[in-house]
Amino acid sequence: MNPGNQEQLAKFQQLLILKAYSANTIRTYMNELRIFMKYLGDRTVQEVNEEGIKSYMVELLEKQGLSEHTAHSRLNALKFYYEQVLGREKFFWEIPRPQKPDQLPNVLGEGELERMFSSVTNLKHKALLFTAYSAGLRVSEVVSLRLSDIDSGRMQIRIEQSKGKKDRYVGLSVLLLDVLRAYLQQADPRPGVYLFEGERPGQPYSTRSAQMIFQKAKERAGIRKDVSFHVLRHSFATHLLEKGIDIRYIKELLGHFSIKTTERYLHVRRRDLVTMINPLDELFKGKEWKD
Repeated sequence: MNPGNQEQLAKFQQLLILKAYSANTIRTYMNELRIFMKYLGDRTVQEVNEEGIKSYMVELLEKQGLSEHTAHSRLNALKFYYEQVLGREKFFWEIPRPQKPDQLPNVLGEGELERMFSSVTNLKHKALLFTAYSAGLRVSEVVSLRLSDIDSGRMQIRIEQSKGKKDRYVGLSVLLLDVLRAYLQQADPRPGVYLFEGERPGQPYSTRSAQMIFQKAKERAGIRKDVSFHVLRHSFATHLLEKGIDIRYIKELLGHFSIKTTERYLHVRRRDLVTMINPLDELFKGKEWKD
């Protein structure tokens, strides 16, 4: 790598840290800038103009066949570098972004979810999946939950410093509380910090392990849809919309910054959140969650 580019990469990392970006974002942005620097060869990043960025994007989209999502990630990293590190505030005004495909999120039907949940016999695994669906959580949020985040007095769950460094509260399902109490009562060793801990006490369960739990449960339930752990969050939002919950409330529950992100799911008629029935409670209404 060009020595000058190596120095710029260090400045880039320093500014990301100073601005308190998440470890995942720093890792992603650093990788994206490294790839760009490799593309430049002996040239320095400072000498690149708008046409150079456009040529790079054509290379990515046409010759390398990168997805629109990945191309946006590359542009976001470069935009931060040129605007924040080099101070070129209007550098990206004339650089078009690839149009993202208008894709609706995949969801699981209530019957599919019931089959999947019923296929899980390990109480810890069942509690983890129930928590994700009941609160509409990302996999990273589920494994980051601490015992202190579960407030049975106020019947709510605190999601701390989630995506975008935005704290939020979601409702605690009555059934989920029952499941969590049963899980914690039989857990050996009992978690001391995180709600779901890994093999080492005081350390959170890994996202990879949580994803494997979901995939195995999906297979046992005979679900052939190409979906990941994140489908539980999509299903939570969609099922609430189908039950008539106002999309603005769902936006807050999911922690979205923009209503446009939430609008990917469905149109919804207005209803006060206080009348909301948690989808997990509704799914097991009149039934036992235990085997």
